[in-house]
Amino acid sequence: MNLPALRGHNDALVLDLLRGAGPAGLGRTELAARTGLTPQAVSKITARLGADGLVAEAGRAASTGGKPRTLLRLVPDVRHAVGVHLDRDELRAVRVDLAGRVVAESEGPLDFRAGPEEAVEAVVRAVARVADPSGPPLLGVGVAAPGPLDHRVGVMGRVTGFPSWKGFPLRGVLEGRLGLPVLLDKDTNAGAAAAAGAWLRATWPDADAEADINADADADADADADSEVEADVGAGSGTGVGAGPGGDGHAGGGPRTCVYLHVGTGLGAGLWLGGGVYRGVRSAAGEFGHQVLLLDGPPCRCGARGCVEVLCLEAVNRGDLAGAARIVGEAAANLVALLDVDRVLLGGRVVAAAPDVFVARVGAVLAARRLDPARPVVALAGAGVAEGAAEMALAPLFGHAG
Repeated sequence: MNLPALRGHNDALVLDLLRGAGPAGLGRTELAARTGLTPQAVSKITARLGADGLVAEAGRAASTGGKPRTLLRLVPDVRHAVGVHLDRDELRAVRVDLAGRVVAESEGPLDFRAGPEEAVEAVVRAVARVADPSGPPLLGVGVAAPGPLDHRVGVMGRVTGFPSWKGFPLRGVLEGRLGLPVLLDKDTNAGAAAAAGAWLRATWPDADAEADINADADADADADADSEVEADVGAGSGTGVGAGPGGDGHAGGGPRTCVYLHVGTGLGAGLWLGGGVYRGVRSAAGEFGHQVLLLDGPPCRCGARGCVEVLCLEAVNRGDLAGAARIVGEAAANLVALLDVDRVLLGGRVVAAAPDVFVARVGAVLAARRLDPARPVVALAGAGVAEGAAEMALAPLFGHAG
């Protein structure tokens, strides 16, 4: 048995549960019950995480007859991560804490057509702008870019309209320049991760409110924990990463299945299925914009005719946002019929220009075409792609695949 790996898995499982619980925290007994680990193992893990500054006391729970239980919480400010959204004409970078809350951001123009080398320099400058050399260490950098790309090896594919990017090892080049772990994924996948992160951030108060909560926390040490016998970390059987109350791949719950539809300089979908981003065998899942809606329609830059993307962007260019939203709705209805998801979340600059129009028109199409009385919720994503890229950079700390 690989004990270091097992310790890492169990540590991540506990951290994930504490992250989902927010500042209110959880007791060791609850952590043991939810992870399947023994109380002694949980005490050993939380002591180790406390020594690393990742976990602190959150006060005491109300007594139910015995000694009040000490509650533990995640310390969000002890580590940070950076997320970068490389769009075709702009770049946005954010630095986030462990709760996924943005603590610094920067944005500016980008010419994707100028090629990978210039984009690399832009990313390096953006990371430097949002980084804080005197602040918490950075766990890594998540980079979201237009697809197709190979998430597994960090290499760009032939981005539609930008052939010079094909085969460029963006992840490896950035790791060499930044000296940090880098995760590369499609912008739409990052958007799906952002949707999950936005739900999680809703459980955390703002920084001032959290400071008040922390000031009220009981600072007394837990004598019971000090007297617990350290047990082998392997004692007990973990239930698997993300086995929280929502049962959907992260401790705090949230939508079990959703699609994130990004409408910007292009169209794409991020698929959040079974509690995680679904990428497909070749990282090619989610090419939403290139499903054909109109046979022999206008040519698309992908080489086909009548694609959702070309039809939608033509409507946008002529100022018909309601028509663009209806086209997105028809394509979304196809996806919902295929995947049976709980939520359809909308994002991207075109949606941001007319959010009410897109939510209403996409929702109307889904209502008209529903085969089942229960139809998915249609809503705005609530967070940007850069935030989702940062969420992916945080993921390994909490036991999730990036």
